[in-house]
Amino acid sequence: MVLLLHFLGLLALQQGSRAAPTVNSTESAVFLNSSSTASTTPSSFSSYVVSSTTSLASSLTVEPISAISTPTSTIEPSISSTSTSSVAPAPEQTNLVTSPFVGPTPETRGEGAWADAVRKAKALISTWTIEQKANVTTGVGWTNGRCVGNIASQPEIGFPNGLCLQDSPLGIRFADFASSFPAGINAASTFDRELIRARGLAMGQEFRGKGINIALGPMTNMGRVSEGGRNWEGFGGDPYLSGEATYETIIGMQTPKLGTQACVKHYIANEQERNRTTSSSNINDRTMHEIYLHPFLRSVQAEVASFMCSYNLINNTYACENPLLQNQILKQELGFQGAILSDWAAQMSGVPSILGGLDMSMPGDITFNSGTTYMGKNLTDSVMNGTVPESRLDDMATRILAGWYLLEQDQDDFPLVNFDSWDFDNPETNLRVDVQDDHHKIIRHMGAASTVLLKNVNGVLPLKAGIRSIAVIGEDAGPSRKGPNGYPDHGGLDGALASGWGSGTADFPYLISPLEAIQAKARENRTTVGWHLDNFDIAGANSTALRRDAVLVFVASDSGEGYITVDGNEGDRKNLTAWKNGDTLVQSVAAKNKNVIVIVHSVGPITLEPWIDHPNVTAVLWAGLPGSESGNSLVDVLWGDYNPSGRLPYTISKDISDYSAQIRFDGADAPPHPQVDYTEELNIDYRHFLSNDIEPRFGFGYGLSYTNFSYTNLNIIELSLSKRDNEELELYHSDGEGSLKGAVGSSLFKSLHAERYSVEFDLTNTGDVNGCDIPQLYLRFPEDAGEPPAVLRGFERINLDPGATAHVTMPLSLYSLSIWDVVHQKWTRPAGDFGVIIGQSAFDVQLEGTIYA
Repeated sequence: MVLLLHFLGLLALQQGSRAAPTVNSTESAVFLNSSSTASTTPSSFSSYVVSSTTSLASSLTVEPISAISTPTSTIEPSISSTSTSSVAPAPEQTNLVTSPFVGPTPETRGEGAWADAVRKAKALISTWTIEQKANVTTGVGWTNGRCVGNIASQPEIGFPNGLCLQDSPLGIRFADFASSFPAGINAASTFDRELIRARGLAMGQEFRGKGINIALGPMTNMGRVSEGGRNWEGFGGDPYLSGEATYETIIGMQTPKLGTQACVKHYIANEQERNRTTSSSNINDRTMHEIYLHPFLRSVQAEVASFMCSYNLINNTYACENPLLQNQILKQELGFQGAILSDWAAQMSGVPSILGGLDMSMPGDITFNSGTTYMGKNLTDSVMNGTVPESRLDDMATRILAGWYLLEQDQDDFPLVNFDSWDFDNPETNLRVDVQDDHHKIIRHMGAASTVLLKNVNGVLPLKAGIRSIAVIGEDAGPSRKGPNGYPDHGGLDGALASGWGSGTADFPYLISPLEAIQAKARENRTTVGWHLDNFDIAGANSTALRRDAVLVFVASDSGEGYITVDGNEGDRKNLTAWKNGDTLVQSVAAKNKNVIVIVHSVGPITLEPWIDHPNVTAVLWAGLPGSESGNSLVDVLWGDYNPSGRLPYTISKDISDYSAQIRFDGADAPPHPQVDYTEELNIDYRHFLSNDIEPRFGFGYGLSYTNFSYTNLNIIELSLSKRDNEELELYHSDGEGSLKGAVGSSLFKSLHAERYSVEFDLTNTGDVNGCDIPQLYLRFPEDAGEPPAVLRGFERINLDPGATAHVTMPLSLYSLSIWDVVHQKWTRPAGDFGVIIGQSAFDVQLEGTIYA
């Protein structure tokens, strides 16, 4: 039955299906009722309405709706994507492609690293009542606990402290005496697996130190559109890079005895803030698997404890009730053994969400402080009346508690919650526990390692001893007039930009501005420093720039989550220009001084064309969002204490129209569910530029160094699989009896991911100073495979002294060489030869080789 339903799902993804009209109500939440027997899939789909005004503790009342007819198909139909919310519906849309129902939800298996945790979880809930199990799936409501999300304690049944869930992907939101780390996009810019893991460990330690059970990160959406408001929380525009950064972050955060549970988000295709709770991301099956799913696949390989489903619809079914994505792809195909929790108020239905694979409702109420819930008592009654099988509730509770056991949070040494998100000044609930340790060292290191040197004419950087007078120009160089946390959730730009805005932020314990750090360095070097921080006083800026040996001009561009609007930017950016007159500032100063060095703090790409080719703009440093040690990290690079090795995790275009997709800005006349069609398919970021022969300003993976490197002696070695892996692979590709195609965890089979080729070459530092290079491996698939001209499949960060040579090895697996076969539903290596490219960016070729068919 699962395979048959899955086949129907493929038809929906590949060809589209027609959705029947759905009754919506401004006062109801639609539940789909099955027969009273605890069947594994609903056997009857007559519909009922549950009052959304029912309180968390009140009884369930139901009324049949005759307007929804029972489907006549002999196959269980899809659960409707248009489950109601409390907002009155706009005029109905018809002929929308929807995701099908695929069920039942696979139960967690308790295999591998999860074996002991699942066994303990099952044993614990074996004596629990239905109500007690439902309690562990349902948050207590917005602001009804000390964390942003809270599961109530039940000490009488062995669950003494409940669960604390807390933002964000770069540090602890709503907490004091905690660090604010470089943003995810900066972590990706390092291309440094070890450093990314160290950042994850440091964050995990801090979350644990505050008594937080589930850290709401990492964020690993793909940056499909360059203006996307939350792109900076994630790891850039390539699935392989994003997957590696996600994997290392989770491994670090979940370090045994030191870290806490990670929750990877936002599953899936939550790529813009505009209409994020109503728009549908429409993606075909192959694109979903090869682009948007890959970082989440790596999350499962890292044994991430939980997933967060997103606000948006995918193929016109809400993410948190999408059974194809949650049941079939995540829990079946990827074999995920943990829990899926909703983004805050992203659950749009009751039973459809539960049968669609959702395990935990956050923050628990339907809308913030509504006093209503889709779960809680409604879930209890749905199990009692047979709408939801008790086995499904058991699996929900098991998955949630398994994460608790996986990180040994049942042990006495796991700290109790010692902070208060809502009341910093209450000494009884906020104990002001300092969890920062020496993490400023990691923050400073990553800030420097993530800085990308884009331009360096005649080696003007690092700054030399002859530079005796410097001007620092631009608001972005100095401290905010309101202090580092003067805007709630950083929803404003005043002074140095070191983080975007929204729930993905953390308060700065301090923020070292570039101006402060530059002055400290100037004192050490006997350098004279002047500054002008008003971007709109061009005459003052020009005057300050005169007769200086070097002028550092700072520009910025900001974005964030859509609940905050800054200068008309409703989360997503309206354009890709530098904010606050930045372009005019650079152009004007460059007309007055012949040595202008531009430093960019930005959430993502900006258009550099107004000044990048100006002969007096001699260097450009791309500093991104470096966190609380911002100024110190920058000074380390400016004066050469740290040789820049950052690489762009996205492509910077010459014009915004060069990108494959832009934000769909539907306004007041938008339909109920704006349709965001991913027509670019596999061609996001550099893939689109290569496929369409568009020259970027700076390509993905690009970055200069203060030294030079040479590449030689490429060799590609084919390796043998073990007998067991060969047998597994044979069954995976078989369509006959005993086939493993579609088996639980089939996309994570060892035989798919085992090393099949070793790509080896020599890398030599041919310059005069120590430095790091980041060689990148791109594959050129056979022409008939339908892939972009080059696809990233490997990278390494190599540190070398002058004249030294390293032998570099990069592995390739069968998965690396595969495409998603939508017909046969498996990863398949296409026929033909593969080109192997070793380069310093997606647009560079240093070495070339071939993997023959």
